[in-house]
Amino acid sequence: MLKQFEFRLILILMVVGLGGIPALAADVAFSKNSTLAGIIQRGELRIGLEAGYMPFEMIDTRSGLRQKEIRHGGLRQKGGRQLSLMGFDIDIGIEMANALGVKPVFVDTLWTSILPALKLERFDIIFGGMSVTEARQTQVDFADPFMTVGQTVLLNARHEKAVKSYEDLDDSTYTVVSKPGTTGEAAVLKMIPRATYMPVNTEMEGAMRVLEGKADAFVYDLPFNAVFKAMHPSESLIFLDKPFTKEPIAWAIRKNDPDFLKFLNEFLAQIKADGRFDKIYDKWFKETSWHRFAR
Repeated sequence: MLKQFEFRLILILMVVGLGGIPALAADVAFSKNSTLAGIIQRGELRIGLEAGYMPFEMIDTRSGLRQKEIRHGGLRQKGGRQLSLMGFDIDIGIEMANALGVKPVFVDTLWTSILPALKLERFDIIFGGMSVTEARQTQVDFADPFMTVGQTVLLNARHEKAVKSYEDLDDSTYTVVSKPGTTGEAAVLKMIPRATYMPVNTEMEGAMRVLEGKADAFVYDLPFNAVFKAMHPSESLIFLDKPFTKEPIAWAIRKNDPDFLKFLNEFLAQIKADGRFDKIYDKWFKETSWHRFAR
């Protein structure tokens, strides 16, 4: 039985056409303890993320969403039909699943619990634009970074004259918001510690508080803030778009799985070489036609 499984997985990887795959397949020969074994046996690649992080993973409102609030941990409509997701990570996840000959399943998970959920094997891999940090590297293994982002500031326009950079927010008179468990929160606490910090449940909530004048600034990743500003052209909002941190982002998996890690790095190298990565990047980071459908 194991020999049949090993042959099937090797065959799938060789058919994919990734650079260096024949050597990869020979090296893997595949460990039955690898996450790859479970993926192929189930016929599903389970991807952990948290919907709402533009432009990586968003709810497509064309799926019929009507709720004002989203409870992460299984987005479903009446009748049990899963809500449609769209975004950069969704397209990449589809490509990755296709490379393995399986179905992609996106598991919406509260970000603060996403690392424990991975360890509990509720999914196989974390997407969601996770920044590579020393603390996280003690808990998970990261594939090669596919992008570098940094923290930026959405500022309420009433502070336009007084605040020219994140450093000017380092004062208790300013209320700064970000999301728990993120590098945005870490940047606030470390780099502007005298600011009055208030955590928010979601990226959208944080940005909206600043837009509505309920907070002075929102510190978060450049991609999200840039998209939010483009979607909400308002004189009440100033975008300080120069990143003040440099953060590589990558896919995260459970520790000590060299077979899966090698596949991911080969897959990333291939989609960057053949143009698929750039095509997906341009679709979500440069085009704007999808804005009106995002939630």
